[in-house]
Amino acid sequence: MIKLIASDMDGTLLDAHMGISTENTDAIRLANELGIEFMVATGRNAQEARAALDEVGIECAMITLNGAQVYDKSGKSLFTVPIPSPQAMTVMDILDANGIYYEVATNQGLYSESQPKRIESFASSIATHMPHLTYKMAIAMASANLELLHITYVDSIRELLLDEKLEVLKIICFHTEGARILGPVGKEISSLGELAVTSSGQNNIEINHKNAQKGIAVAHVAHERGINLDEVMTIGDNFNDVSMLQTAGVSFAMGNAEIEVKDYAKYVTDTNLESGVGKAILRAINENL
Repeated sequence: MIKLIASDMDGTLLDAHMGISTENTDAIRLANELGIEFMVATGRNAQEARAALDEVGIECAMITLNGAQVYDKSGKSLFTVPIPSPQAMTVMDILDANGIYYEVATNQGLYSESQPKRIESFASSIATHMPHLTYKMAIAMASANLELLHITYVDSIRELLLDEKLEVLKIICFHTEGARILGPVGKEISSLGELAVTSSGQNNIEINHKNAQKGIAVAHVAHERGINLDEVMTIGDNFNDVSMLQTAGVSFAMGNAEIEVKDYAKYVTDTNLESGVGKAILRAINENL
């Protein structure tokens, strides 16, 4: 039987209200009662991830920022995998040259140079994960939740990077035209070497150090716990989940997952709007996957 479950959050664990359903919560608690550890593996930073978990009383370890930072159940940071500042500067040069909005996640918080573009980009992300919403509704939701985003607005992110104590953990980029603009830029950034370029939505790309990936982090956590990878279960919906879907012995893609992502998973569950995570957990338990 599985001993460790790692689940993505946006488009996976979270529902239409960006919360965790009762069905998902109950399944997680059942797994815990059976001695199966549950953790999240998300592109979110720790504060963003913790908010949804705290709302339903779930305490668990967290892989955040796609694997750039890992926390234990108590919230203690176990390790980080940063992008060297000179390389981060080069990435930002490429993004600026192409007129692409970006945010920089660091060991000291999340930074942006534009609040209006942040709202627009967050709304685009919401619309991608919740297609039943109109874009106007997504903008309203993004604006209403602005104070929950735990983001600091600065005039120059480059000036922050002059501080040697600050570590860049992830750069996330947004563009409303999606792959047409972001695809070529992502390839240019990949060609720099030592970087992993993935995506958690149609209108973004996420840049990490090549060793900061969900699959690597899940394997590290499993090893620390003495758990074989064939006893690990992972659940996800997008391209930044592929590495952990490939790593685990049991893997589920969400019903709403990108078509190509489903090819990497052994099983497919229901959508995030139908508590697909809870259903996958129960199936794994009942069928002893």
